[in-house]
Amino acid sequence: MATYLFIIGLLVLSSAAFAAGRRRALAVGANRRLHSRPIHHGLYVVLWCVVPAIAVLALGSFFEQPLLGSFLVVTTEPAVIDQLGGREIFIDKVSALVKSGLVSQEPQEPLRLAALHYLNLQQIVQAGLFVFVLGVALGGLAWGRRALSPSFRARNRVEGFFQGLLIAGSAISILTTIGIVLSMLFEAIRFFQFIPWHEFLFGLQWSPQTAIRADQVGQTGAFGAIPVFAGTLLITCLAMLVAVPVGLFSAVYTSEYAPPKIRATVKPVLEILAGVPTVVYGFFAALTVAPLVRDGGGLFGLDVASESALAAGLVMGIMIIPFISSLSDDVINAVPQSLRDGSYAMGATQSETIRQVVLPAALPGIVGAILLAVSRAIGETMIVVMAAGLAANLTANPLEAVTTVTVQIVTLLVGDQEFDSAKTLAAFALGIMLFTITLCLNVLALRVVEKYREKYD
Repeated sequence: MATYLFIIGLLVLSSAAFAAGRRRALAVGANRRLHSRPIHHGLYVVLWCVVPAIAVLALGSFFEQPLLGSFLVVTTEPAVIDQLGGREIFIDKVSALVKSGLVSQEPQEPLRLAALHYLNLQQIVQAGLFVFVLGVALGGLAWGRRALSPSFRARNRVEGFFQGLLIAGSAISILTTIGIVLSMLFEAIRFFQFIPWHEFLFGLQWSPQTAIRADQVGQTGAFGAIPVFAGTLLITCLAMLVAVPVGLFSAVYTSEYAPPKIRATVKPVLEILAGVPTVVYGFFAALTVAPLVRDGGGLFGLDVASESALAAGLVMGIMIIPFISSLSDDVINAVPQSLRDGSYAMGATQSETIRQVVLPAALPGIVGAILLAVSRAIGETMIVVMAAGLAANLTANPLEAVTTVTVQIVTLLVGDQEFDSAKTLAAFALGIMLFTITLCLNVLALRVVEKYREKYD
């Protein structure tokens, strides 16, 4: 309820601040020309009213629990605190009981009384915070309104604030990315203190089964990641063998051959595939495609595993088709019509124009779309888990079970883990390698597009 009161109060005050700032601007600009429009003056007052109030509210919410705990300890008899386990345990028990909402059902009398006292303190603190926030908002309203004048650059101040807000949002995104990379990198460095890097990068056996205790069986494991990388590459290649021709052909059809009505239907239907959850693709692969592949291989006398790279690759290729078809369609449509008209003027047919003019002109964008699709395939997990298995086999046979980098990361980080063993830290080494590979592919795709884009503008 307190949160709703804060929100309603700030909304009412912000509306009043906007009206007050706008009226003030119209009043001071009655005889002189205003530098900024009245709406900018109103927004300026709103910012002074709302931003400091939100900052105070955030600080108050952050310090509310420690403050309530201190008040509770100060106003409670020491004997009761000792009886309930000491200061920290006492505060934890009381706050947990209050959050559960079962204060009246607590059979222990001292704890119930302490919880009721905590609720009273909480109401007092929240009421005080509410009054203080509203006072800050009113003070900001008065200060912002007082600064208005005909020569005041309200538009510059408002635009500068929102520009700073956008810069802060961009900085948060960048810092988050840096934090993710550093968190993986530091743990990967710890892993390489247990396992030599050359053994990880060039080893041919993957069996991360190190023991937690010294007397446990299997104290040493094999951390050669080549089978994991090979499985990732095999499934990615199979997926691209399905996705590239189907996606490219569908893009050529929808952009060059399809009538407008058919294009308006086919293109959205293809893009629906991009919105299907990957776990649904995983079910489809495990329950439909994998049995078909196994039964089809049996007709030709082939020994096909129940979980195979071929089944996972086929379904992953279907999942990636929208990435290639949609991006390629946009790239092909971006080719200037003058190139097509020039080809037709020289006597070329439509198919010849597409093969010899349109596709070469759109090739950089198509290559970029394919590389982005490869990055998407490398990072897929659910389909591989459900259709290709968990076995780290070093094989090029698509009929056998394999695993990928993302599947092994999930496997290593499931359950109770100790982050001082090579087994758990191996997930971070795989993660930093996967991040490096996908980053390189994305950078390569962007470079290809940027390098050749202007040639056909």
